[in-house]
Amino acid sequence: MIAALGLAPDDVETVLRSASLAPSVHNSQPWRFRVLPDRIELHPDLDRRLPATDPGDRELRLSCGAALFNLRMALQGFGVRPLVSLLPGHVAPGALAAVRRGGVITQDDEMRALLRAVPTRRTNRRPFFESGVDARQRHALVRAAELERSWLHIVGTREEVARMKDFVRRAHRIQLEDPAVASELESLTGYRPDAVDGVPPAAAGFRPEAQDEWMFRDFDPGHDHDRRSGKDYESNPLVAVVCSFYDGQLGEIQAGQAMQRVLLTATTHGLSASFMSQPVEVPTVREELRRALGGMLVPQTVLRIGFSTPVPATPRRPVAELLVEPMSSSG
Repeated sequence: MIAALGLAPDDVETVLRSASLAPSVHNSQPWRFRVLPDRIELHPDLDRRLPATDPGDRELRLSCGAALFNLRMALQGFGVRPLVSLLPGHVAPGALAAVRRGGVITQDDEMRALLRAVPTRRTNRRPFFESGVDARQRHALVRAAELERSWLHIVGTREEVARMKDFVRRAHRIQLEDPAVASELESLTGYRPDAVDGVPPAAAGFRPEAQDEWMFRDFDPGHDHDRRSGKDYESNPLVAVVCSFYDGQLGEIQAGQAMQRVLLTATTHGLSASFMSQPVEVPTVREELRRALGGMLVPQTVLRIGFSTPVPATPRRPVAELLVEPMSSSG
């Protein structure tokens, strides 16, 4: 590790560790970083693509956007104002973003709360309590997306909820019939000793059952976390769609930052969240969802939000494995 952006090597490693705590599809962690004295570049790790689950690498870029938001928060924790260039092109070939030092910054209370939430945020696949998310909390979540130039659509009316359940159910069944999707899920779940990625049984949630109102993925094929308590999944979680205002890579990276700000904001309010990504992973259903949202917003991911019991962290790759070696000539 080298010094960068005026930070010592150990501080740079802390920043990258924070970035690596972002969520990703099946905890695949599809990001890498190039550290140079004047910038930190964020690159996609194409070896960690999930082409059956994520055709077009859209969710890969969403995950990288979430890592970028964590990186921004961590830099601000060290007093560095991050100056971010998205899709920097020839300046940083192949990078999704390049982050430079834009001066100094003093953290406010909101920044400090979000930064504290980075290591405590979890994807919670367990049942939620039936108690709802109040209006103040909903407003905070919507505002979080707006601050990142994206939109959070709260699925509110009875008709919207019924339609979303149908989207989730149909997309889920399409994926269940696709052996390539099943293979990708199997490769990153179940009992995998010493794994530094994927979803271990302890974080998998309970086995989905027929009476569940929503269709959930089975992240624990061995069912080590069966429903010993008999608790069914909640009937009415807060369901929200993170949307960008336009198609394409730029919108996806921005939506990824918005998604992470929403998730961290939820954490600061004591809320849990998980993903119901099936409708945005199946292109035909995603297009139906887009039309249902009015055609102008681009749905990027679907979140389930509520109150639940704590869950353990999922594993993370060592920072050393995330580094791209600096280029020797042009930098």
